[in-house]
Amino acid sequence: MRRLRIIILLLAIIATAATMMACKKEDEIKKIRDLDFTVVEDADLPGELKELIEEKKAEPFKISYSNKDNLYIAVGYGKQNSGGYSISVDELYLTNNAIYIDTNLIGPSSDDVVSQGVTYPYVVVKLEYIDKRVVFE
Repeated sequence: MRRLRIIILLLAIIATAATMMACKKEDEIKKIRDLDFTVVEDADLPGELKELIEEKKAEPFKISYSNKDNLYIAVGYGKQNSGGYSISVDELYLTNNAIYIDTNLIGPSSDDVVSQGVTYPYVVVKLEYIDKRVVFE
């Protein structure tokens, strides 16, 4: 009987701890607000960021880069064998602990006329500088 009470008590403690951990995880990713951003063209990229992208573009990459005024977030999808790709920014939002970004590579449809040859699709977004880590979803 005593052993059964100890087991029940231990199970209650474990259940309470698991619930507390789950609640903490939900709090961490609770959206505070969507963030305003601008998609940046190559010509307007800071030189150092442009060089980083050039070095990494052959493979998928995720980069955050900041200067005193702005935060730049770049997501690349590596080498593709044709043109016609675009990238959507599905979400960009702030939480208590981080900035979350979710992008999606959109390929050409079978009806699209696309350029032949290798391309390296990527997107760079610029937003006001926020001192938070960036989480890529």
